[in-house]
Amino acid sequence: MKNSEVREAILEFMRGKSYAPLNAEALIQQIPIDGRQISHFWQVMLALEENGEIVKTRFATFGLPEKMGLVVGRFQLTSKGFGFVIPDNKGEGKDVFIPPRAIGGAMNNDRVMARIETRVSGMKPEGEVIRIIKRANNKIVGIFAKTGDFGFVVPDDKRIGQDIYIARKNFGGAKPGQKVVIEITDWPEERKSAEGRIIEVLGTPGDVGLEILSIIKQNDLPLEFPEEVINASKRVPVKISDADLRGRRDLRALPVVTIDGEDAKDLDDAVFVRQQGDDFLLGVHIADVSHYVRENALLDREARLRGTSVYLVDRVIPMLPERLSNGICSLNAGEDRLSMSCEMLVDRKGRIKAYEVFPSVIRVSKRLNYREVREILVDKDAVLLEKYRDLVPMLLEMEEVCKLLRNKRVVRGAVDFDFPEQKVILDEEGRPTDIVQRVRSISESIVEEFMLAANETVARHMSNQEWPFIYRVHDLPSEDKMTDLAQLLNNFNVKLPISEEIKPLEVQKALKQMQGRPEERLVATVTLRSMKQAVYQVENIGHFGLAAEYYTHFTSPIRRYPDLVVHRLLRQWLQNPSLKAAKRESLEAELGDIASNSSLRERAAAEAERATVDLKMAEYMAGHIGEEFDGTISGVTAFGMFVELANGVEGLVHISSLTDDYYEFQEQQYSLLGEHKRKAYRLGDKVRIEVLQVNITERNIDFIMAGENEAMRQQIMNQLLGRRGSSFSPKGGKSASSGSGKTAGNKKKTGRGPKDGKGGHGRKPAAPKTNRRK
Repeated sequence: MKNSEVREAILEFMRGKSYAPLNAEALIQQIPIDGRQISHFWQVMLALEENGEIVKTRFATFGLPEKMGLVVGRFQLTSKGFGFVIPDNKGEGKDVFIPPRAIGGAMNNDRVMARIETRVSGMKPEGEVIRIIKRANNKIVGIFAKTGDFGFVVPDDKRIGQDIYIARKNFGGAKPGQKVVIEITDWPEERKSAEGRIIEVLGTPGDVGLEILSIIKQNDLPLEFPEEVINASKRVPVKISDADLRGRRDLRALPVVTIDGEDAKDLDDAVFVRQQGDDFLLGVHIADVSHYVRENALLDREARLRGTSVYLVDRVIPMLPERLSNGICSLNAGEDRLSMSCEMLVDRKGRIKAYEVFPSVIRVSKRLNYREVREILVDKDAVLLEKYRDLVPMLLEMEEVCKLLRNKRVVRGAVDFDFPEQKVILDEEGRPTDIVQRVRSISESIVEEFMLAANETVARHMSNQEWPFIYRVHDLPSEDKMTDLAQLLNNFNVKLPISEEIKPLEVQKALKQMQGRPEERLVATVTLRSMKQAVYQVENIGHFGLAAEYYTHFTSPIRRYPDLVVHRLLRQWLQNPSLKAAKRESLEAELGDIASNSSLRERAAAEAERATVDLKMAEYMAGHIGEEFDGTISGVTAFGMFVELANGVEGLVHISSLTDDYYEFQEQQYSLLGEHKRKAYRLGDKVRIEVLQVNITERNIDFIMAGENEAMRQQIMNQLLGRRGSSFSPKGGKSASSGSGKTAGNKKKTGRGPKDGKGGHGRKPAAPKTNRRK
């Protein structure tokens, strides 16, 4: 028996219904463990205990955490000081609420073990962190301050909730007031603050580019590739060879096209459609990155570490060096390229009647962009119709197949939202000049539906083969969130049946009943915020938002590491469909680690993307202080309401600035209600506001209701400054953070979704990237 076999034997024995905690010697006898495997046994037991998969009691016996009132998972800390443990084992039920007094020094994204203290029906269990299994981050960005012979750093990330002590010897040449990166040297304990040393000075607040650099460092994003990785990329050929073609189907004669953003450079998918009898042959051809990025090679280790490309407002941080991402791996028109193809036969009801997945070589005939396809199919632009006359018949067939696939998804219950998305336009020096709404049309839908179909087909195929795999899963919404949503819908005479396993079709039907009503946006927003996040994992639980039994990410291997791994798994299956038990176990363990890391890196990328957009939106609105705008109430809390403008900018109208009455927060109605005049501000209401002040560093924008006179405006300003503490505003006055913990910078923005959880469809948009994630 190898370590993997011993590990599985131990865990399987402990999962037995009759198992009670035993000491190591009893385990050896009862499993049993062969004498020749004793050394393996002790190694595995130590590893299992260190990883939190088993627990050693004070009596030196061992058991599973879930059988001992314990939960192991990722700790999600909030800016209010409390947090949640999200269980590794999805069968353990709800997330565990951790109050501030019980976080035990845990920090955001740490892997922890928590003891469940109380359980109340219909509510999250409450617990206490008793052990930190693995720290997520050891670097923090913040402002350095000096006090006598020591200093401290105030973290930019408000979720950290405590300053970091810096001994004099660890100042690293930093001056008070500078933005720095520190490395944690001693983690916080119950009565002891965290300690660290300054490893990098980023600059002084006000320096050009400092804020985006801070966001990059705060999310531990790499700015440059190591020299050895760049050198490895230079050894990758720029042309394919005859040897590369062995075992590949030659599809270079097909009129395959790419459809992407006008400024996209890393083109990882190409499509083709042809009518075949009463059906359609749909070909989705994806760049075969796995041919060039070999497992455990330098390029692979770097890609695994990064996890994803990051599309910030002013730059792209790629997962792979440019020589690959924009060169040999990019499906550039007129160039021979290696690909992994998924061909599907689609019938008139949008069903996949047959499919085939195979390695191929293609040559893209034309590079099209979303605007051109939209103007051909929607606007019937005469010039473009003539320019692409050979492709127009296929584009019309693509439109038809797109609608068939979408209708099939709608029938089975897929939950779609259609919130507007914005793009911040920057000048050459990185200053925001405008905020425009992204156009979404049939051209984007064609690519989206084709990619969804390919992802689902590949996932179903590998599940049928019973191979270890990485799935993209979207768990059921929590029952308490759905109960809150049902109460809201009940106000509009719309019924949403509540059960432990709510069906996506039931949510979809409820949303349909709200279409065209004034409260449609309100209900859609609350529904979106009720959804869980989509993640990667080896256990397939389906995808709620897509109403899909099987789903994965196969279509973007240039920019997402899980897609690259999926290609690698497909290649291994094609070469040898049978898999030995030992190989299966080791592969499952490795894929689990990859899935967890990829989910973490995706969240970091999403936070950085959101933060840089919010930063530039704040910079843009700093030039509009004192101006009035129409907006929609997008969030209501006990401390005020968030208002979203037509350009996507969101700001806070603090409750203290509502001077015409005393307002109370009505949680179930998502409203603020005046005590005397009974005036109500509800989620989704239209309002007119004035921009009061902007804090660029905190990425916060304060609004007041339009029409306040100058004296009242000054009084409100003084109240806000007195409560929150002032900071510099580029308008020459003062500005302040919202002080709420729910700010323009850390509040989850609405976006198109959940094609894949709380975002869109996972297709690479034109840079800068939007918040859509498949």
